[in-house]
Amino acid sequence: MNKPVKIGGQFIGKGYPPFVVAEMSGNHNQSLKIALQIVEAAAMAGVDAIKLQTYTADTITIDGDSGDFFIDDPESLWKGQSLYKLYQKAYTPWDWHEPIFNRCRELGVIAFSTPFDETAVDFLESLAAPAYKIASFENNHLPLIKKAALTGKPLIISTGMATDSEIKEAVDTARESGCHDIILLKCTSTYPATPENTNLLTMPDMKKRFRVNTGISDHTLSIGVSVAAVALGAVMIEKHLTLARSQGGVDSAFSLEPVEMKLLVDEAKKAWQALGKVNYGPVDEEKPSLRFRRSVYVVQDIEKGQEFTPENIRIIRPGLGMHPRYYEDALGQKASCNIKKGTPLNRDLISNN
Repeated sequence: MNKPVKIGGQFIGKGYPPFVVAEMSGNHNQSLKIALQIVEAAAMAGVDAIKLQTYTADTITIDGDSGDFFIDDPESLWKGQSLYKLYQKAYTPWDWHEPIFNRCRELGVIAFSTPFDETAVDFLESLAAPAYKIASFENNHLPLIKKAALTGKPLIISTGMATDSEIKEAVDTARESGCHDIILLKCTSTYPATPENTNLLTMPDMKKRFRVNTGISDHTLSIGVSVAAVALGAVMIEKHLTLARSQGGVDSAFSLEPVEMKLLVDEAKKAWQALGKVNYGPVDEEKPSLRFRRSVYVVQDIEKGQEFTPENIRIIRPGLGMHPRYYEDALGQKASCNIKKGTPLNRDLISNN
């Protein structure tokens, strides 16, 4: 149950740092040069993988400029465009995939993609893609999930918009097709998403309910949500990457710039390191600090036979005297000898002890 998944020679799961994926999407603005620069920026930021999207306008929709095929939502980043023209602008040409994959290998970054139809799976198989990602808008495309699962490669499924029964259907389809290396990504399919509609607490529930590793596909405008997800067990973080939001591009508005991606990689690793294990008492690095805790000290000169009072003994720093739990027991008892101010109180200094 929830065993680590291996992609491109790298393990992903409990006991391993979060696997950070930079999503290129259409941020290359139809320039292979920019696409390769994004790969280089991602590698410099320390990501584990670059993810592409493999489709054409014709494999994802039909050429229509009105009705169901026109985006008229005033809140959409893509309002006023037809689906077909949007995907023409956003798609990554298939003949770019091989040079992008090759550049990733040269830089030690894993490359894989999201296929949007069955022909894309066949194409990506020819490039030896090490895993497949199913996008949120395709998580109900069961024949596509089956096709990807039948390759025997790990499958990453974004869960945006999907009900629990739809997620179960997708997971069952993958497993029935022989895929048992599945990672579910909590995703909110709004662009951008907000922290308030992210609902990270769904992740541990998905992990338990579907017996899979979980992560996040994060469309919020910063890195805080992704870092928080690590504390809830996210083993994978997917974030869109652009060279500069000012360049525009279909997804640039909710994409990270390279400096921000580097910060995400660093902070996600710190969050994972901070999880540690259940531990009580001082860790080794804390032990030198023990001497600066509170303990009972003599704070006035005391003569032999004199009683200990709140005026002449106190609980102060450092911690070299009697434990504070014995302070009240010491009050009213008598000194066994003369004691100088600043002496840590101990049992030998108390008569008849």
